[in-house]
Amino acid sequence: MITTTDPGAVPHAEHGGTASGPGGAGRRPVPAPRPRLRRDRVTEALWGYAFIAPTGLGLVVFYLWPVVQTAYFSFTAWGPFGGHTWTGLANYSRLLHDSEFGRAMLNTLLYTGLGLLSIPLAVVFAALLNREGMRGTGFYRTLFFLPVVTMPVAVAMVWRWLYNGNYGLINYLLSLIGVHGPNWVSDPRVAMYALVVVGIWSSLGYNLIIFLAGMQAIPKEYYEAASVDGAGPVRQFFRITIPLLSPTAFFVSVISVIGSLQLFDLVYIMAGSGTGARSNPAFPRLETVVSLFYDRAFVTNDRGYAAAIVMVLLLLIIALTALQFRLQKRWVHYA
Repeated sequence: MITTTDPGAVPHAEHGGTASGPGGAGRRPVPAPRPRLRRDRVTEALWGYAFIAPTGLGLVVFYLWPVVQTAYFSFTAWGPFGGHTWTGLANYSRLLHDSEFGRAMLNTLLYTGLGLLSIPLAVVFAALLNREGMRGTGFYRTLFFLPVVTMPVAVAMVWRWLYNGNYGLINYLLSLIGVHGPNWVSDPRVAMYALVVVGIWSSLGYNLIIFLAGMQAIPKEYYEAASVDGAGPVRQFFRITIPLLSPTAFFVSVISVIGSLQLFDLVYIMAGSGTGARSNPAFPRLETVVSLFYDRAFVTNDRGYAAAIVMVLLLLIIALTALQFRLQKRWVHYA
């Protein structure tokens, strides 16, 4: 139905019609979405959820639910034959007065801090392998990466033999130059540093590969322009490579801190755990939070207290990771 009010008026259509003036363009209302289009979008979304459902279900069952269950158990006390009773904050109050837990926490933080030395070492080795004309790069990559794919138990057993004070290879080589080496894992003065060396050696290959990939992603034009301006290799390394490698360094630092805070394999094999490890005079300097958790959960069967220990460790990991993300704005440069 078309209505007009006067002879000079421009006709306009009702119910979705078009209206145009003498010098204007026609205007059409936006049509409503078709029901078929809506059904297609819903079907596509359902298929997407169906594909991620196995992974999501695995995350809930094997990661999220154990965390919730452990958080609940941290407020309970367990009997010698199973069963638990609610004790509230008793386990956390006990942690505050447990000197062994405080010592294990300090050992863990010391190992984590010293373990970060692997990052600058990996950067240096990656820069050496990234040089043009470097021969045997694939061989060196494989050589550095071998500790990463080797079982931690095997690595710890080999290094335990190397560190042996009586027939270890390290002390034998030191004896050739007249130096009497200590029993590296049993001497409280050097035990932690010996453990840090193994940790750095084990993680160096992984960090090196990551940094090498980051270096190869830097455009060559930056170095060519710097060469034209007279910058040498050292200046290019500090002015181009290091700043553009900061996102990679941030990623490696986050992964390294999380992995170091969960140290257990090396301590368990090289220093021992449980009642047998108490005979090692250096064990108080090597005990970590995770090894203390293992001792309380599976040796003394104090599972409620062990759950409180591991929950504190989880909160520490979350806090340090959040701090790293907060501080990245000051030193990470995204190209």
